Amino acid sequence: MGAFMSARRNETPRPRRRHKPSHAESRPSVPWEPFLRAIERLDRAVNDLRRRAPDFSAATPFPVWQQTVMLGVPAIFTAALILLDESGFILWSLTLALPFLLIAIVRLVAVWHVLKRQPKFRRAPVGDRRFDTRLPTFSVLIPVYQEVAVIPDLVAAMRWLDYPPDRLEILFITEEQDQPTRHALLRAGLARNMRILTVPAGQPRTKPRALNYALQDARGILVTVYDAEDVPDRDQLRRAADAFIEGGPRLACVQAQLAIYNANQSFLSRQFALEYAALFRGLLPALAYLKLPIPLGGTSNHFRRDLLLKCGGWDPFNVTEDADLGIRIARLGYDVTVIQSATLEEAPAFWRTWRGQRTRWIKGWIQTYLVHMRHPRKLWRDLGTWQFMGFQVMIGGMILSFLVHPWFYILLADAALTGGELMPANSLLRWVCGGHLAIGYGAAWLLTIVTALGSVRRLWSAVWLPIYWLAMSWAAYCAVVDLIFRPFHWEKTAHGAGARHRDILPKSGLP
Repeated sequence: MGAFMSARRNETPRPRRRHKPSHAESRPSVPWEPFLRAIERLDRAVNDLRRRAPDFSAATPFPVWQQTVMLGVPAIFTAALILLDESGFILWSLTLALPFLLIAIVRLVAVWHVLKRQPKFRRAPVGDRRFDTRLPTFSVLIPVYQEVAVIPDLVAAMRWLDYPPDRLEILFITEEQDQPTRHALLRAGLARNMRILTVPAGQPRTKPRALNYALQDARGILVTVYDAEDVPDRDQLRRAADAFIEGGPRLACVQAQLAIYNANQSFLSRQFALEYAALFRGLLPALAYLKLPIPLGGTSNHFRRDLLLKCGGWDPFNVTEDADLGIRIARLGYDVTVIQSATLEEAPAFWRTWRGQRTRWIKGWIQTYLVHMRHPRKLWRDLGTWQFMGFQVMIGGMILSFLVHPWFYILLADAALTGGELMPANSLLRWVCGGHLAIGYGAAWLLTIVTALGSVRRLWSAVWLPIYWLAMSWAAYCAVVDLIFRPFHWEKTAHGAGARHRDILPKSGLP
């Protein structure tokens, strides 16, 4: 052994071969399973609805007959107006009078419904807290994109919700490239039942895509959607849970009311506040009372998770996924109701922000109308005659009114400048136009007045509603152009500019 060791010591050492790593070994290891799971979830979020029910998806091309009607009908009526002179004008007027009249009637029913329930309305107490362990579990989904300015207030508002923490999870949904918002959430001090969920990059980059992605991670029996600037009533989740308990097995969604906390910031925010009051305090409860389809608001929707999945979730290619989902829920035989609980929101106070948001909304309503009218007879069978007519009035009629409304002022200005008569000479047309003006404007003003919560300043703002409607018409024509050239583009609404105006409204539930 000694000789062997001596010989080994006297050997000339040979240089060691350096191990050259292979190309595969030189790359960092990738956690393939989580990566593949994320890709599969993203694929389901984007493509599940159009694979399972392509006729319900805005991604499916519209049939040739729809495209022909969209182009042909306006052309025919315009040609009739030019070539037939007074007869063409009569044709135009009688055709447009009916949907406008029906919209006015729905508004008058909403006025009656508001006045009828006001004396009886009492805010019922929430359920006995001794049975909190029996409450359904809630998952709150909050998509946030480029929302650094509102994150501290958002986290505070979610902390203030009165619901057992062990039965509530809150998911903040961020986009992969939006690191500043994720950093702001981490700095805000999240509670133990709050999580950050990141959606991988992809197209279309829309709110419904993010919601579909997060829904696969949600564990609650009930699912709620809030926006980044929302301040819900503290007991809203309890009231939504009570509504589901009392609503029966066909109740798929509970819509809370929306109100504006920065109403006095600008002309647009005041008009927006009046519009929201009329919609959520008047029109939507009236639609529920009349058993008509309810186009949901984009936030403060509370769903039964199992029925939401049966309905296909949100359409990632529809830029007003809320209205579309409300119609789909009705088509599949489920119900929506409205509860007496409010969420405070920020209204866009400046023209550029307001115009972008309103263009997206109207573009989405047009998408919704075209999607559900792919097969009118099937829609009629799904909804029944009553709800089918309600859909035509509340979606189709509203879109039509946006597009037609400015032409009344153009004809009025032309008559004033050329010295012509302000009202048609034909007695039938005189009655049609005069009645339409009186009932249409009267019903809208009346609904605004009874839902304005007694604010004198807001009542005075109602005088300027026609100017606001003209702005909506401008946004409607922008929406038509947008639908043609970039149908799935999501116009991001910036938030945070109205936060300093919160203290001028009634308490929202925050300390």
